[in-house]
Amino acid sequence: MRRISLVISDVDGTLVDPDKRLTDPSRRAVCRLRERGIAFTIVSSRPPFGLRMLVEPLSLELPLGAFNGGAIVAPDLRAIEQHLVPEQVARESLAMLDGFAVDVWFFTIDSWLVRDLSAHYVPRERRTVQAEPQLVASFDPYLAHAAKIVGSSSDFDRLAECEAAMRASLGERASVSRSQPYYLDITPAGLSKGTFVDGLSRRLAVPAEEIAVLGDMENDLEMFRRAGFSIAMGNASDEVKRRASCVTASNKEEGFALAIERYILGDAASEQTA
Repeated sequence: MRRISLVISDVDGTLVDPDKRLTDPSRRAVCRLRERGIAFTIVSSRPPFGLRMLVEPLSLELPLGAFNGGAIVAPDLRAIEQHLVPEQVARESLAMLDGFAVDVWFFTIDSWLVRDLSAHYVPRERRTVQAEPQLVASFDPYLAHAAKIVGSSSDFDRLAECEAAMRASLGERASVSRSQPYYLDITPAGLSKGTFVDGLSRRLAVPAEEIAVLGDMENDLEMFRRAGFSIAMGNASDEVKRRASCVTASNKEEGFALAIERYILGDAASEQTA
């Protein structure tokens, strides 16, 4: 039977519901993991301060992954590892995003900077990270401190074109991926949710084959590749579902809690009674 010692979950589109709420079934599922001796933590495209509200309800004790693995923080949000987008890459990224006429946000390790408070997705992000953006006239003074740059747009096709163009232009100098259909993230090169899985595997001495991961977007595929068992949400794209070990219900239908009960705790129970 499959043995799972560690579960790592994406947050938006996976652990929380479409309204960005942590539901009671999800809380209970994480509690049951802990009762069975199975470790749990999260990795997200969110900034570290956007994970704060999950630490206490889930009793998180392990390092957390932020900025798609570009930063690793302790549960008190103290930085364990922090990586930045090179200044020149940040400058080029901003120019390309502006060229596609999408809204641009700039994240440092502890700040969210915007040039337009009325931009379409600002209210959603406020609710998500439970923090206020800082209005700036220009991102230029902050270029040496870029932890993540985001292009946001309600024109998903335009954002997809922008993503392809940026990948072609930046190559291996940055990681470019969408964390939501409406968010395009530019983060430090060579780092991903997959490298977070690798790092935690080494830190905890847990073999990759004993790690299960859950996600819903293409930026979760790197951790699907590194873990022994991967679960795609029902709201994931067909490509993400194809790359997963199994598929659960959507985050509208308590897919996270169902996956923990069915695929993780069910196997643990089978092992203990075998």
